[in-house]
Amino acid sequence: MAAENAATKSAGAPPRRSCLYMPGTNARAHDKARELACDVLIFDLEDSVAPEAKAGARDAIAARLDAGGYGGRELVVRVNHADTIWGADDLAAAARAGADAILLPKVTTPEEIRAAGDVLDALGAKARLWAMMETARGVLDAPVIAGAHPRLALFAMGLEDFAKELHADNAPPRTAMLYALERVVLVARAYGLGVLDGVYPAFNDDEGFAAACAQGAQLGFDGKQLIHPRQVSAANAAFAPSAEAVAEARRIIAAFEAARAEGAGIAVLDGRMIEALHVAEARALVATAEAIAARG
Repeated sequence: MAAENAATKSAGAPPRRSCLYMPGTNARAHDKARELACDVLIFDLEDSVAPEAKAGARDAIAARLDAGGYGGRELVVRVNHADTIWGADDLAAAARAGADAILLPKVTTPEEIRAAGDVLDALGAKARLWAMMETARGVLDAPVIAGAHPRLALFAMGLEDFAKELHADNAPPRTAMLYALERVVLVARAYGLGVLDGVYPAFNDDEGFAAACAQGAQLGFDGKQLIHPRQVSAANAAFAPSAEAVAEARRIIAAFEAARAEGAGIAVLDGRMIEALHVAEARALVATAEAIAARG
């Protein structure tokens, strides 16, 4: 049943190579973002906004979402935790403003996902839920969190807080983080969720950022969370399928379809057996490449 749900939930997911955070109080960044090539914009109400500015930032973000003009980008709002005095109002405002997704910080239990999902259901909102995986308990309980509510669509790694809780080192090559990174990717794939690598704080370190993107892509992440516009192009390049991979995927699909036309259940391509699972992966890769091309 998990595999069936995974196939259903992951079908048609948009590209999420570059997911840029913008402080909720930075109106200039909100305007400039309309011209950026990132796949996802994350309007932040949590860590980047001072307590006395949170209510104003909430109103500003709602106004930006209502005004639109962001093209085909996925628009996400990171709200404050439900336990704070701002959390409930943040969730309702983001839902009413038409956010594509709402990012819940410091998710620790499945109950947090269920409660937020029930609120969105009651409001008749379109928004999906994204969960920040940045606590030890959250990472350990990722499987039960993943299945908590049908609105949950994605896990996003929050490595700064996670490393602090573990008293561990998050510096490249992130050796202390590898178990958590791989576990969250594994659970995301089992449940058909998207999954994003954490931010790279040194935004002027182009070489280090490129290496972090390469590592994240190798681990299986869909894309990377970003803190500065200069990181967008490198993330887009790192998490896009290569032309060679797309060409190979098309060959796999064609070989399998030819075999099926002849009544065979499998195909052979260059001495390799091609089964339905290989074709499903190939179709997903081609769909991602086509969605990226359509975005321009």
